[in-house]
Amino acid sequence: MKHLAALLLLASPALAEAPVIETVTITHTGDDTYRFSVTIRHPDTGWDHYADGWRILDMDGNELGVRVLFHPHVNEQPFTRSLDGVQIPAGTKQVQVQARDLPAGWNDSTTVVDMPQD
Repeated sequence: MKHLAALLLLASPALAEAPVIETVTITHTGDDTYRFSVTIRHPDTGWDHYADGWRILDMDGNELGVRVLFHPHVNEQPFTRSLDGVQIPAGTKQVQVQARDLPAGWNDSTTVVDMPQD
């Protein structure tokens, strides 16, 4: 019975750690465009389990931009990647940033960040 419990624990998806957004830097680059630099920490193990993207959402959950990460960052933790040209509607006060990993998909939680007010 002990062995079965141990096997069930090892197979549990709850043991897989989700990517954690550590910081978000937003730079105003044009009339309604911004550059987002997002720092993520995730225990990447290789091609079968790694943080493979993040996205910007408005507060209603509409996607405004997505950054795909094409390879694991096993030896680079945390890591920062940027996305230029994200169009944010005028007057937007906050956005959400959501991370994704392979194989689990998008995190249930998001990180809410304040937009720079020029």
